Amino acid sequence: MCGIVGYVGNKNAQDFLISGLKRLEYRGYDSAGIVTLDDAGEATLLRAKGKIVNLEEKLAENKREDKIGIGHTRWATHGEPSETNAHPHQAGDIYLVHNGIIENYKELKEHLTEHEFKSQTDSEVLAALVESFYGGGEYSLVDAVVQALKLVKGTYGIAVISRLNPHEIVVARSGSPLVIGVGHDETLIASDASALVGHTKQAIYLNDGEVALVTSHSVEIKTLNAEPVSAKVEEIETNLAAIQKGGYEHFLLKEIMEQPESLRETLRGRVNATEGTVRLGGPGLTEAQLRKIKHLVIVGCGTAYHAGLMAGYYIEQFTPEITIETVIASEYRYRNAYIPKDSVALIVSQSGETADTLACLREIKKQGVPTIGIVNAIGSTIAREVDGGTYVHVGPEISVASTKAFTSQMIAMVMFGLTIAQAKGVKPSVLRPYVQEIAKLPEVVKETLASVSAEVREVAAKYAEYDHAIYLGRDTAYPAAMEGALKLKEISYVDANAYAFGELKHGPLALVDDRFFEVALLPSGELYDKAVSNVQEVLARGGHILAITNVDRFDLPVENVVKITTELKIFAPVIMNLVMQLLAYYVTVAKGYNVDQPRNLAKSVTVE
Repeated sequence: MCGIVGYVGNKNAQDFLISGLKRLEYRGYDSAGIVTLDDAGEATLLRAKGKIVNLEEKLAENKREDKIGIGHTRWATHGEPSETNAHPHQAGDIYLVHNGIIENYKELKEHLTEHEFKSQTDSEVLAALVESFYGGGEYSLVDAVVQALKLVKGTYGIAVISRLNPHEIVVARSGSPLVIGVGHDETLIASDASALVGHTKQAIYLNDGEVALVTSHSVEIKTLNAEPVSAKVEEIETNLAAIQKGGYEHFLLKEIMEQPESLRETLRGRVNATEGTVRLGGPGLTEAQLRKIKHLVIVGCGTAYHAGLMAGYYIEQFTPEITIETVIASEYRYRNAYIPKDSVALIVSQSGETADTLACLREIKKQGVPTIGIVNAIGSTIAREVDGGTYVHVGPEISVASTKAFTSQMIAMVMFGLTIAQAKGVKPSVLRPYVQEIAKLPEVVKETLASVSAEVREVAAKYAEYDHAIYLGRDTAYPAAMEGALKLKEISYVDANAYAFGELKHGPLALVDDRFFEVALLPSGELYDKAVSNVQEVLARGGHILAITNVDRFDLPVENVVKITTELKIFAPVIMNLVMQLLAYYVTVAKGYNVDQPRNLAKSVTVE
């Protein structure tokens, strides 16, 4: 993995490939490359370790007017980041780019003795395998790709060109997304529709097990079993402004500040504050089906998992007869877990392509359990495979660290819980406070971001020298603390971990010393006094505490405190999460690290 682009048409292929790869930089990568063909089949292959700017330096000395080509940004899996391991890979007349992992590459490699391997990658094995079928002239390019893929175990999104036919691209996918953009006298390929924005609004999303033969004027799709597929052309909803910084220094800050509007989009047409009701049409469950639900499984990874945990805390407050189980997808997919009767599974993924979450979805469906997607990316694999779903409509997230998706995913799941409660006949007086606070969230988020940003920036400067942090919370503030710690560690590289306040005496108190600072979430409510007692335990051991609270009369002798002024009580931890997002951002800026593209990470995790 990580990013694929391709072009065939009447324009300069190098120009599109480079611009497309730049659009995909947010996904995370460590090397990049492109290859183009002229009309005679002469290839220009350019690869470079590091950022795309290094590739552009080579391109400046190798400009061509070629009209077809493929490109790739690589996030290393097999083999270290290097020019040799960068894509595209060549085998004879074949050039190939690949996202995913070929699990049986070692076995395949043993039989490909005629090819001299130069890289350490599994992807070069796939290129050589295609060439083994294509080189003898018995198979066309598309048929050679099909024959090769029938022998492959693993996941892939690939684009392949040949010097012998410099007018066509073959693409295929299984577990790794590919989008075909349909333009005027040109066809474009990408692993993410954002690379196509501004070039075309028409796209075909390949499904698993499909192979497409692409020319400048046509797209022919079939399955690996040679069955023809009718291509469904869909409109790309993202616009160019949504994937630009819009005057902000970093995409992450822009996306944090976009949360008032992204929440409005998530809530639009779904919340009636006057009546205190929620209406979600996407899940597609009848009132009778909603009433029967007794068990809710929430499946996600990373930020999506934390959103599920937090939503679960809320849902059990107003639907006590439901058992809620929030699970990490990468673990759950390998468990022999029994899902009881009358269950529903929420499948949570910003990209809709998360490999482990997708695998869980498919296993859960085998058990006959209804699946509901909580997804941002329209047309994504999870969105297509679930039984019903709710798009969160937050728009593109370019920064690797997810912010606005977390907020909207969590609220979308709470709204699903409210629809269950309504169907089960929970008293409106119980549900109305939740609905009314949800309706107020966009405006409260807007006010909070405007009021605390400068203060958090000052506080962050005081903690930027630390390499360790402990985040603490109780009840709904505990999963919020988990998400806050994740944000800090993934972009600032601070060793940040979250604990429930009640767990302090069971081990984490031993960590408190001058190497650590602590972030304590202290929302008002019935557990506030208990949390204050836990804070005193940390203070007694010399802790360096940053408190985040909505309590007016807060007088604990902590080092720093950020007070949020909000009328919200139930969802105060959601507002506290904004402070933690800003804290992570400003600490990272102070440390001088790449905010949007943290090391070793990719935006969309499409491999195990």
